[in-house]
Amino acid sequence: MKFGIDRLLAHKDLRAPLRGTRVALLAHPASVTRNLGHALDALAACEGIGISCAFGPQHGLRGDKQDNMIESPHFSDPVHGIPVFSLYGDARRPTREMMDSFDVALIDLQDLGCRIYTFATTLLYMLEAAAEHGKSVWVLDRPNPAGRPVEGLLLRGGWESFVGAGPMLMRHGLTLGEMGRWLIDHYRLNLDYRVIAMEGWKPEQGPGFGWPLADRSWVNPSPNAATPAMARAYAGTVMLEGTTLSEGRGTTRPLELLGAPNIDARSVLKTMRGLAPAWLAGCRLRECWFEPTFHKHAGALCHGFQIHPDGSHYDHSAFKPWRLVALAFKAIRQLYPEYPIWRDFPYEYETGKLAIDVINGGPLLREWVDDPSSDAGDLDKLATTDEAQWIEQTSPYLTAS
Repeated sequence: MKFGIDRLLAHKDLRAPLRGTRVALLAHPASVTRNLGHALDALAACEGIGISCAFGPQHGLRGDKQDNMIESPHFSDPVHGIPVFSLYGDARRPTREMMDSFDVALIDLQDLGCRIYTFATTLLYMLEAAAEHGKSVWVLDRPNPAGRPVEGLLLRGGWESFVGAGPMLMRHGLTLGEMGRWLIDHYRLNLDYRVIAMEGWKPEQGPGFGWPLADRSWVNPSPNAATPAMARAYAGTVMLEGTTLSEGRGTTRPLELLGAPNIDARSVLKTMRGLAPAWLAGCRLRECWFEPTFHKHAGALCHGFQIHPDGSHYDHSAFKPWRLVALAFKAIRQLYPEYPIWRDFPYEYETGKLAIDVINGGPLLREWVDDPSSDAGDLDKLATTDEAQWIEQTSPYLTAS
């Protein structure tokens, strides 16, 4: 199959409108061609494309920044001699000075298919700036490695943030190119927007179900996005960032793990199976011990489990990572009523709100966990309603099946 970057490089007719324009590239380490060359190098060497600047999202163009709220500086690219502007530093929205340095922005970002992954918000901010300054935006489309299934709650009004670009589901099922069209319509933006679509992407085809496992190498789009399995689990495991539980940062399997030094994982798993066994379908949960080398519980032995959404037991349509992790919270709350699950700290520049609420786009999930009278059916009813609404709303934007 071909990603958007490969099609643009291969077809003169697709890139003909770029001739004579100043081109910007918004990219990161996973912005690579089929041969694993970086998009910046490939575009700079391509006939008819004049690169005037580049942009880096969270974690930087080079992908060197490890954690949330670790900002990247602007710099000059030593190979191409162009400015590289950080959109996760002293500015998260493109400034007038940045926008004055190009005519067309090419966006080549590997997304994870989850609302909280900040590239969605960076896309929105670039679209809004382009509409204001009369610039064009082209998305060089890439697969959604989590595939087409959708899950979670819609972000509630007033809960927009850098991890919540709009009223989207946690697991949204869109490619970045499709998301751009939805954002433009939702926010009624007026700009020249184009998508260089993929060729041959089959999100319902195994074993990749979103990511072409046999065809393309996986490159981390951010330091802790180490595997396609992580991308599948991320819509659930990202919620751990808003808790005192470890998500496995500081291990070799970040955002595939859940654990803490002071919980009994076997009891948690047993309780989860008793509360809502259907929410554990489609994957294997393996009890494990781990000791993070940094981040939460650094140097402490954690008992927990790893989510395995891969192998012969993986069922793409049955796997529900958001419900699975929510159920783990519920089980811990039932087993340890006074356990301090929720981590209170500034999260992605939001203060005065619990991080778990910022992540979920509202307090509904936390309130469900903390309510001793609530059961799985209560959360499922909320989510099922939102999921049906999202499917109906986004079906016109889907370009591959």
